[in-house]
Amino acid sequence: MEAAQRIRQLQEQLTEHSYRYHVLDSPTISDGEYDALFRELVLLEEAYPELVTDDSPTKRVGGPPLARFAQVDHRVPMLSLENAFSDQDLRDFANRLERYLNMEVTSGYSAEPKLDGLAVEIIYRDGLLVQASTRGDGLRGEEITEQVKTIGSIPLRLIAPYPALIEIRGEVYMEKAAFHQLNSSREAAGEPLFANPRNAAAGSLRQLDPTVTASRPLRFFAYGAAENSSTRAKTQNQLLDKLQEMGLPVSRYVSDCRTIDEVADHFNKLLTIRHDLPYEIDGMVVKVNDFDLQSRLGVKSRAPRWAIAYKFPATQATTRLIDVEFQVGRTGAVTPVAHLDPVLVDGATVSRASLHNRDELERKDLRIGDTVLVQRAGDVIPEIIKAFADKRTGDERAIQMPENCPSCGSTLVKPDGEAITRCKNLGCPAQQLRSLIHYCSKAGLDIEGLGKKYVEQLYIEGYLKAIPDIYLLDPEKLAQLDGWGELSAKNLLAAIEGAKTPPLARFLAALGIRFIGEITAQLLEQHYQSFDELQVAPRDELLQIDGIGEQAAESLVDYFANERTAEMFQRLSAAGVVPIMNRSTNADAPLQDLVFVFTGGLEQLSRDEAKKMVKEAGGQISSSISKKVTHVVAGAKAGSKLKKAEELGKQIIDEDQFLKLVSG
Repeated sequence: MEAAQRIRQLQEQLTEHSYRYHVLDSPTISDGEYDALFRELVLLEEAYPELVTDDSPTKRVGGPPLARFAQVDHRVPMLSLENAFSDQDLRDFANRLERYLNMEVTSGYSAEPKLDGLAVEIIYRDGLLVQASTRGDGLRGEEITEQVKTIGSIPLRLIAPYPALIEIRGEVYMEKAAFHQLNSSREAAGEPLFANPRNAAAGSLRQLDPTVTASRPLRFFAYGAAENSSTRAKTQNQLLDKLQEMGLPVSRYVSDCRTIDEVADHFNKLLTIRHDLPYEIDGMVVKVNDFDLQSRLGVKSRAPRWAIAYKFPATQATTRLIDVEFQVGRTGAVTPVAHLDPVLVDGATVSRASLHNRDELERKDLRIGDTVLVQRAGDVIPEIIKAFADKRTGDERAIQMPENCPSCGSTLVKPDGEAITRCKNLGCPAQQLRSLIHYCSKAGLDIEGLGKKYVEQLYIEGYLKAIPDIYLLDPEKLAQLDGWGELSAKNLLAAIEGAKTPPLARFLAALGIRFIGEITAQLLEQHYQSFDELQVAPRDELLQIDGIGEQAAESLVDYFANERTAEMFQRLSAAGVVPIMNRSTNADAPLQDLVFVFTGGLEQLSRDEAKKMVKEAGGQISSSISKKVTHVVAGAKAGSKLKKAEELGKQIIDEDQFLKLVSG
C-alpha cells in the first residue's frame, strides 16, 4: 500500500534526522524541512490511523493527562554515590579499591560530567521504549513513560543491533538558556519561578499532563545500563559507545583515564569549562572502567564501591543582607531585590540577589540585617538560600512589601492565585522604561544601536518616554549626547527606519503584552489577515485558536481596549510603522486563503480534528459568520450559524465535501 510505505519512510527519515540532531550534533536538514516532513506524517497518520505505530515521531506530542503517577519497582536498584571533595578524597578512593582488590586498577577509570538533572530509567524491549520511571528512593520510582516519550533526544525505538531487553540509566536536564526563557515566560504570566534548571527539569517531567512536558525544552544524556552484560560491552567507555550507536545521546566530555592523576586532571578541566557548557554540572562521576572489576568490587548498602562523585567546590557563601529594593518590571511585576555586603562566590563578587516575590520573602523569613547564605551557579542570578536565625541580635528589621508602586505611587495589587504583586498603571515610568528596553532588545525588534544602556540614557535625557518616540528621534540632538556622534546617530536612524515594517508576530512579541510571547504571537499572525483585524478580535474568537488560553485572550482584549494603547498605535501609524504579515504561504496548500466555520455535529471527525486539518492544509478557522468566512461546514443539527450563512450567501458544504476539499 502506497500510504503505508510513505508513512514508514517518513517515520524512518524523521527518526534518522532526530538522531543526527540530538546524538551526533550534526543535522543534515533545516528545522523547516524537518517540520515539513513531520506535518506530512501527521496528515497521513490522521488519514490512516490503523497505520500508526508506537515508535512514530508523532507520539511525542503527549497523551491525555494522568490521574496520578503509578509506582514502578526497579528490577536492579538505582544506587546513590559517595562523594569526594578534594584530590586527596579521590586518591583515598583509589587506595580503597586497590586494598579491596589486592591489586592496582590497571584498567583505568571513566570520568564523566555529573549533570544536575533528574535521574531516570528507560526500558526498551525488542528495541521499543515500553516504560520509563524516576529514580525515586532507588528501589521504586514513579512511572513517567508518556512524559519521557515527549523528549526529542530520547529515541522511541533503538537503532539495531540492540539487546532484547535493556534498562537505560540517564539524566533528564534542561539547558541554561532554555531555563531562563521558561522563567521569563512564567514571570510574564504571573507564575512562580523555578529556582534552577534542575528544579525546572524535575517539575516539567513530573507533570500529570504529558502535553505540558512536551511544551518544555527537556533533554537527556544516557550514562549506563542496569545490567551491562546485555550489551556485551567490557568497559564503561565501550558501553557508552554502544549506547550512542543505538541512538542514545551521551556526553562528549567523558574521558578514558589510565590513572587517578589523569582523573584529577580531567576534573580540573571540567571545573574550568563548566560555566561555558550549555547545561549545569555539579561535579564529575568517576567509575572503574572494567566491568569485571566492578563486579568483583560489588556494592555497599546504598552505593557501589567502584564509583564516586567528585563534587565541585561550593558555590555558596555567607554575607549580610543590608537592604531590599523593590523593582518594577515591564508587565508591572514588583520584585524585591536584596542588597548584600559584597562577597566572593564561585569566582564572582555578589552584591545583589533576587528575592522573587512576597511569598518567597515570607517563606524564607528574611529580615534586613540578617546573616544569609547566598548561592550562585554559573551565570544564574544569585539567590539567598536562607537566613541564619541563630545569629540574629534583635536589631534586624522586617521586610515589608510596599502598598504603592515605588515608581508611580499607584496602589499595588496581588491577583488571586498569583504570586506576583503588580502595578496596574500602564503609564508607570518604570514600566515604560522596561517596555522600551524590551521593544528594542533581541527579544523585541532587535534595533541595532538601542541596547539597554542607550535606551536608559535617552530615557533619562527625556528623548524617549514611550515606544512611538523611538521613531521621532532627532539625529542632530542625538549626535550631541555623550558617547554619540554623527555616525552613531546616522546608523541608529537607519536601523530605526528598518524597524518600521516588522513582521506582525515579532511586533506583537516586542510590545510586551502580558501572556503574549513569541509562540503565541506566531499563532496570532497565522490566524489573522492584518493587525487591524487582530485589534478588534473578540475574546471568544481568540479562544477558538489552538494554543490561545483564557489568560492570553483576556490580556489581548484588555490591552487593545485601553485608551493609552490606542493612542500609542495612532502615533506609531503616523510615524509610518506598519506591521507586515510574514506567514509562510504555500500555493499548493488545498485550503490556502479559505476561512471555515463549523456548525452542527460531525460524524467522521471530531470538531478539533477537523479544525486541525484546516490549519495544516493552509486554511483558517472562525468562530462566527463574518465577511472573511468562505465556507461553512454544516453537520447534524446545525444551529443559527447555518441560517445566517444562508442569508449571507456563504458556501455551505457537508462533511464529505469538506474531506474532499482538504484532500485537494
